[in-house]
Amino acid sequence: MMQRREFVAGSAAALMSGVGWQASVGAEDRPMRQLMELRHYSSASQTKRELLENFFAQAAIPAWNRMGIQPVGVFRPIEGEDLGLWVLLPHGSPLTVVTESTRLMEDADYVKACGEILPDPFDDPAYQRIESSLLLAFSAMPKVEVPTQAASRILQLRIYESHNLPMHLKKVEMFEGGGELEIFRRVGLNPVFFGRALIGSKLPNLTYMLSFDDMDAQKAAWEAFLKDPQWTELKARPEYANTVSNITNILLTPSPGSQI
Repeated sequence: MMQRREFVAGSAAALMSGVGWQASVGAEDRPMRQLMELRHYSSASQTKRELLENFFAQAAIPAWNRMGIQPVGVFRPIEGEDLGLWVLLPHGSPLTVVTESTRLMEDADYVKACGEILPDPFDDPAYQRIESSLLLAFSAMPKVEVPTQAASRILQLRIYESHNLPMHLKKVEMFEGGGELEIFRRVGLNPVFFGRALIGSKLPNLTYMLSFDDMDAQKAAWEAFLKDPQWTELKARPEYANTVSNITNILLTPSPGSQI
């Protein structure tokens, strides 16, 4: 047990030193940048997805909150054939990145709910697989935000891939130093998070999520963005050419119990 704890503590310390949690001169003047895990749960049917949503609402989200992971977002795609769920886990500490799964299985209420709410036989599992990315929040937006809790709200998940690391970092700079994130906020493209993918698929990429009261607000905000003079000037700068090689765009709706 002692060896496991020492390993976990060492792993967390390594994460902290890499993302700015470790104490240093002037660190108190910089907001902590969250580590965020973005998961995709693949489901075989609508029934299985609804079962999983119920489990998240009643058991998993409360358990994650108890360990300081909050607000938790659970979303289902609006369009397409994807029957899965997207889950956003904003970590309050790097420690929970490496201890989350172990702590879930040590949570008696969670374990009990696994048997009562989520029957998971070998030949008929609740979900097929989980894909996951670990994101580091932008310094200009260090924590997850909840722009709206409207019942009609929709979310928009976007992944910007770059063909190499220098162009990826240049696109991050475009948002942070170039002012693109400020334009987003001004025109109503309300950010939930912006993050650099540290681990996951489609690397290198930056991933972000937006939130709107409804679909009309989403469409109006993008129309305003595309017509914005500051954006027109920014995208024409030669230093920001060819920073994105592919864009994934997914519209989502919150599942019952989602805190985002």
